Amino acid sequence: MDFLVLVAGVISLHFSGWSVSGQEVNTCGGRLNAKVAGYITSPGYPNDYPSHQNCVWVVSAPEPNQKIVLNFNPHFEIEKHDCKYDFIEIRDGDSESAELLGKHCGNIAPSTITSSGSHIYIRFISDYARQGAGFSLRYEIFKTGSEDCSRNFTNTNGTIESPGYPDKYPHNLDCVFTILAKPKMEIILQFLTFDLEHDPLQVAEGDCKYDWLDIWDGIPTVGPLIGRYCGTKTPSEIRSSTGILSLTFHTDMAVAKDGFSARYYLAPQEAPENFQCNYPLGMESRRISNEQISASSTYADGGWPAQQARLNSDDNAWAPNHDTTREYLQIDLRFLTLLKAVATQGAVSKHTGVSYYVKSYKLEVSTNGEDWMMFRNGKNHKIFPGNNDTSEVVLNKFPQPVLTRFVRFRPQTWNVGIAMRVELYGCQITDGPCSNMLGMMSGLISDSQITASSTREYLWPPGGARLVSSRSGWYSRMTTEQAGKEWLQVDLGTLKTVKGIIIQGARGGDTSTENRAFVRKFKVAYSLNGNDWEYIQDSKTEQAKLFEGNMHYDTPEVRRFDPVAAQFVRVYPERWSPAGMGMRMEILGCDRTEMAPTSETVKPTIKIEETTTQVAIEEETIDSIDTEVKDCVVPPGFNCNFDHSEDVCSWTHDIKANFTWSFHPNSTWMGHYGSIPASSKNYLRLPSSGRREGQHARLLSPRMHQPNCAFCLAFRYRASGTSGATLRVLRNSSQENSLLWKIREEPGSEWKDGRILLTSYDGEYQLQVVIEGIVGKGQSGEIAVDDIRIANDIPLENCMAPTSHLETLFCVSPPGGTLLPGSEPTVDTVSVQPIPVYWYYVMAAGGAVLVLVSVALALVLHYHRFRYAAKKSDPAITYKTSHYANGAPLAVEPTLTIKLEQDDPDHSSRC
Repeated sequence: MDFLVLVAGVISLHFSGWSVSGQEVNTCGGRLNAKVAGYITSPGYPNDYPSHQNCVWVVSAPEPNQKIVLNFNPHFEIEKHDCKYDFIEIRDGDSESAELLGKHCGNIAPSTITSSGSHIYIRFISDYARQGAGFSLRYEIFKTGSEDCSRNFTNTNGTIESPGYPDKYPHNLDCVFTILAKPKMEIILQFLTFDLEHDPLQVAEGDCKYDWLDIWDGIPTVGPLIGRYCGTKTPSEIRSSTGILSLTFHTDMAVAKDGFSARYYLAPQEAPENFQCNYPLGMESRRISNEQISASSTYADGGWPAQQARLNSDDNAWAPNHDTTREYLQIDLRFLTLLKAVATQGAVSKHTGVSYYVKSYKLEVSTNGEDWMMFRNGKNHKIFPGNNDTSEVVLNKFPQPVLTRFVRFRPQTWNVGIAMRVELYGCQITDGPCSNMLGMMSGLISDSQITASSTREYLWPPGGARLVSSRSGWYSRMTTEQAGKEWLQVDLGTLKTVKGIIIQGARGGDTSTENRAFVRKFKVAYSLNGNDWEYIQDSKTEQAKLFEGNMHYDTPEVRRFDPVAAQFVRVYPERWSPAGMGMRMEILGCDRTEMAPTSETVKPTIKIEETTTQVAIEEETIDSIDTEVKDCVVPPGFNCNFDHSEDVCSWTHDIKANFTWSFHPNSTWMGHYGSIPASSKNYLRLPSSGRREGQHARLLSPRMHQPNCAFCLAFRYRASGTSGATLRVLRNSSQENSLLWKIREEPGSEWKDGRILLTSYDGEYQLQVVIEGIVGKGQSGEIAVDDIRIANDIPLENCMAPTSHLETLFCVSPPGGTLLPGSEPTVDTVSVQPIPVYWYYVMAAGGAVLVLVSVALALVLHYHRFRYAAKKSDPAITYKTSHYANGAPLAVEPTLTIKLEQDDPDHSSRC
């Protein structure tokens, strides 16, 4: 559908109880009359709001005794940082001097706000830096019940009631109640009372025509519908782990009842270290409620209902009205679940004592209860072995777990008649460590954050690519171009740890197979900024990994990989079904704060004999830096101890380099910092090898957007083996690129500590640190890096402490090379390494040989009336500086120089 229509539809449906005829305001400020309800949005909403905004709205009620009520859209995104830079503030009056009702930022929408008088003051501020989607709110005159109709709940527990409860609810309501939870928190909803208008013609559960309550696993009409409820039957307990649970309450203009009361609370969802996805899902324990169990039919005497199909149930089992292969037992798990096994059992009739059991059966699964996929064995339907008696439990495990919500057992053969008791085994997809759904299915990711290389028609836009919740999907345009050209991209809004993708096919609006498409194979790329992309790598081939996709348009497939830091994720289809390239998807991961802690305090101690180079910084530059850096925030994921294999936090490998840093396990004696046992720790390693001589690897830090800040960068390193390998630290920014520090490979295997003063200046918004290793020659050695961090415990004045007792300055001009773009010739501070003892023996022997050669030359040349003298100077050490083509100095090498001169009696120069 058209993008503008889609956005307007989502906003109006989120707040469907409010008149769509109300005025909508997305201009920057103004005075508004609440006589007609309306909306206020940040400029550009739901796209990123502009920088340098200062918007003020004053909303007034027509009567002095009336109040104003504000309700925010759950899709709320304003830059955090304690609301210092970007924020929305609400005041109880008509000016900025009125009492402050709230100042808000971040990703959690504020709860309902009500003024005490007839005016309310709203101000929105944004600075020059990072933006978000902003906010959307609805304003209206406070009426009886309106404060309780359409609210956001962000506390750890609370009560949700129909308007006017315990009195009868008003007519013509359309209310939205939204519960928002932080990551790794499960929302648990329990109903205390429930009494809505009953539909006397109701045929099945959820068939409500007059008054009803819908419960959504996400934003209303965007996330999947868990269920629709009416009448007097109290809904069972509902659990959601997607971070958002919504209730929409609709009443008509006729009969009113007492309504409902429910309580919710948030429970931590922690995965144990020995987590296994194979626990019983709740048939026997009754965690799966009766309303989640249904069947094609039940035996006429009423003694064999579907709700008795629980493993080890004492009360018969489920039996259909007719024993045919068309009958089925169905279980709704309510949420996407990884199903790994099923178990079955027969039963003995309590009345007749006759034994009934199913000898074989088929299984069907579905994500929406409409599109079903039969388990297959090759091209044929798979027949699962069943029971041989009434009491034995027969377990059937699947070769691969299946992601589904609905499960159907279809009996094929049986003894006497069909009777089944069952259990399901598996786990929710979010139960594993760092396996949150990041917002595609729930709607926390807005349509504007989903883009694609192309779209076939308006019916299948990128915004339709939401896992399960979308009834269609995204289709690319029909193309004959080679694979890998089309892509579907998701902007996660902030930096996340990404560990996997759930991919699903797409379908058209009818039942024809023409529009049932899926992707068979695909690649995944990720980026921190949306411009520089890197593919998920195959550890065996070190090439872009080709993932297996779908074999059916409805059944999702989970594909996991080693964690990466990313804000943008792209899927590149490589093979697809004959119907075309169609997709729905979800991204799995977690916030960066949920990953392992970074290294703790390290006290640098740099030895005198170390051969290091640190570029000099003038004292006046240091003095000009404000040492009060409490407002200078370290980018998330900058501090990294590389303890988890393949996790470089928010750092990235430079794909333009020859190869990448590799992870290597630490030894227990290393004294590694952190909370994980030393035996499981890793560090980054670059091996030296003659086959890779001169090649390099680079590690790029997350970019800093903080002008006028200073940090002390601390890290641990080791350079051992033969000569030639080099470790460098460079500083790339929007204003200049320069060398900060370097070390040559040297004998020994001790870990050392380094530190560098890292500064940013006015107008500098793209500061980045580069850790570069250059491979040496000869036999094996290594360069290693570990525990990179911003050391807030080291004063800035100590961060530039001298690294040696002897310093020599040389002006460097790259012969035949070029400087780094934007840089000037640098001045190197050189620390001289003590000359090893064996060099004195070499120099002594060399001196003796030179004396003998000089005497022989004098005798031979005497007859030609030339006198040659070998003048042997004291051994002198000069310095030779090697350069890259770009002019950055590599290393400092000691060189022994012997000068041979000819006497000149006339004291004149000769060639």
